Amino acid sequence: MGFKATVHLLNASTLVAISGAFRLFIATLFLGTESRVLACIAGGFVIYTIYTLDRTLECKEDIVNRSELMGSRRDIAFLVSISAFIIGTYILFEEGLYILPFLPLVVGYLYSKGIKICGSNLKLKGGLGVKNLVVALTWGSFITGIAGKSVNNIIPLIFVFSFFSSKVFINSIIYDFKDVKGDSLAGIRTLPVQLGEKKTKAFLSIMHIMIHLGMLIAIIMRFIVFEPIILLYSFTAGIICINYYSVATETEPRARKLIREFLVDGESTTEVSLRLLINALFLRSALYNI
Repeated sequence: MGFKATVHLLNASTLVAISGAFRLFIATLFLGTESRVLACIAGGFVIYTIYTLDRTLECKEDIVNRSELMGSRRDIAFLVSISAFIIGTYILFEEGLYILPFLPLVVGYLYSKGIKICGSNLKLKGGLGVKNLVVALTWGSFITGIAGKSVNNIIPLIFVFSFFSSKVFINSIIYDFKDVKGDSLAGIRTLPVQLGEKKTKAFLSIMHIMIHLGMLIAIIMRFIVFEPIILLYSFTAGIICINYYSVATETEPRARKLIREFLVDGESTTEVSLRLLINALFLRSALYNI
C-alpha cells in the first residue's frame, strides 16, 4: 500500500510538469523568440516541484480529495521535489533568471500552508476564486518571464501573460469540480461551491471565448505570431472541457478521468505534437511537388 501510494504521489505531477514545459515552448512560438529547450525543461522541473510539494504538504481537504495518497512516503516525495527544484533553478540561473524560480515556490508554500499573522493562519486557498487567481497569475508570470526574457516590447508579453493565466485559471476551476465535497468540508470557497454548476460553466465559457478573441486581435495587430494549429486546438479542447467536465462528481470513471487529463494536462503536448506533424506533412508534400 505504502509503495503504491508513494509511486502515485511521485508520478501525479509528471503530466502537469511536461505540459508546463510545452507551454513554455508555445509561449516562445507566440512571441517569436528563440526556443530554449533547456529553459523549458527547467521550467518543467520547477512546476513538478511545486505540484508535488502541494500534494506532499497534506491539508485538511486532501483527506477527501486525495485519499489515494494516504500511506505514501511523503519524505521521499519531499526529497525528490527539492532535487527537481535544484536542477531547474540551476538551469534557470545559467539563463540569467535568478528570481523567477522562487516565485512559484514562495506562492506555493503560502497556498498550501499559509502564514501566521496576529495569531491567525492566512492561506491563499480561502477566498472566493482566490486560489484559482493566485495559481493563474503565478504560472502566467512564470511562463511569460522565461519565454519573454529577450522581448523588449511589453504589449506582446501582456497578451501572452493574459492567455496563459486565463488558461490556467479555467483549468484549475475545471479541476475544482471534482473536489467540491472536500473543498466544502474544508471551507474553501471555490467558484463551483459558491456559484453552482450552471453559472460557473457560463462564466468559464465567456472567459474562454474572450481570451481567444484577444489572441486573434493580437495576431491581426502583429503583436504575436500566428499559430493556427495551437490556437484551434486550444479553443476546441477548452470548449469540450468546459461543457463536459464542469460537473460536480464524487467518483469519476477511469476512462473519463484519462480523457480529462489528456484534454487539460496534455493539451500543450498535443498542440506541439500536432504542429510538428502537420508541418512535417506539408514539408513532405512540398518536396514531392518540386
